[in-house]
Amino acid sequence: MADFSYIVRTKDGIRKEGQLESSNYNSAMEELLADGMTVVKLTERDTSFDFLGPFLDRFNLAIEKLKNKIPLDVQVFFTRQLATMFSAGLTIEKSIHFLSLEEKNKKFKKVVENLGNNIQKGLLLSDALERHPGVFSNLYIALVRAGEVSGKLSETLDELSVYLETVEDTQRKVKSAMYYPVFIIIFLFGMLFLTFTFIIPNFKSVYDQLGSELPFYTILMVNIGEWLQSNIFSVLGTGLLSFLTIWFLTLTDTGALIKDKIMLRLPIFGKLIEQSTLAKFSKTFGLLLSAGVYVLDSMGLLQKVVDNRVYELAVAQASKDIENGIGISRALKATEKFPPILIQLLTTGEETGEIDTLSLKASEFYSKQVNATVDRLTAIIEPLLVVLVGGVIGVIIFVTYLPIFHFGEAIGN
Repeated sequence: MADFSYIVRTKDGIRKEGQLESSNYNSAMEELLADGMTVVKLTERDTSFDFLGPFLDRFNLAIEKLKNKIPLDVQVFFTRQLATMFSAGLTIEKSIHFLSLEEKNKKFKKVVENLGNNIQKGLLLSDALERHPGVFSNLYIALVRAGEVSGKLSETLDELSVYLETVEDTQRKVKSAMYYPVFIIIFLFGMLFLTFTFIIPNFKSVYDQLGSELPFYTILMVNIGEWLQSNIFSVLGTGLLSFLTIWFLTLTDTGALIKDKIMLRLPIFGKLIEQSTLAKFSKTFGLLLSAGVYVLDSMGLLQKVVDNRVYELAVAQASKDIENGIGISRALKATEKFPPILIQLLTTGEETGEIDTLSLKASEFYSKQVNATVDRLTAIIEPLLVVLVGGVIGVIIFVTYLPIFHFGEAIGN
């Protein structure tokens, strides 16, 4: 027996959802039709423990991205050039061929050449792009496919290049705000590790010659240094194993959700991540709708684009509500993850029929918020980190030379 989920309408036009058990798909369909139902949707449910599937999908995609890591500015230039050539009257096949000859990035050059070969075999551009998931995102492929269907591929490619430029600018500003403190913190931990492992133990012989009773904190520091020196390979191995374990866990649904919840609750940085996600959501939603992609299809793509498990689940919940006939703004509001400003703009857009335009306006608002937050972070974090590093170094030096203050006692003894 297999489990099926269904969406049906009764004779009175009432929409119903549920599950049933049946031997196969056809018998499940016959059972529903025998009750006088109009079947809207019937799918087989996977009752197995769905852990390995999502994990392997994310793992394979991560490996694919590492193997074919293409800078975003290279994609922006490619998309811009492709849009210009295609609008000038060249075919996609010729445009791709010329771009492959001029491409300087070796990895991306192979990708473009492969695109050209697949298009020569009769594949559409969107189908050829789909064969490189580590390079082109789901959004990129979906917009190209929408442009092919609507006959406005050149306009879609032009809009896509502008979108990628916006995303690149936002990512660069967010990363610039986070790279510096992350680098300083990693540097600080590395310096502490080297100091305690190789420098502090050398002071033990000096302390032994003093002969006086050492302060508690100095003894503690020396003991930590000797332990690290004796177990350096175990510490490094445990650190690497812990890093890989955490990385593997974040590839699972539960692990990704926990990680993103923690990231959103970080002081200052959590707000920055939230604003960046909202800017990406609004921009993508407006762009998809303006390209002629259906609302439900857009919501499905947004789940893969927001790159945050918390908002991915919120969009999935909103998508189900929209499918049940609830308005877009009401469905998003019910998730309690989207701020009132965005909800109000989308509500106005639904009433005026310009939801794509107002969604793009919301994206501009949140992009400005991201820029302002980055500017404030840049001004505040640098001096704070200088004080932090200076304080840690000062404490180490003080504890290291604290026994010198007892040197008189040692001479007396």
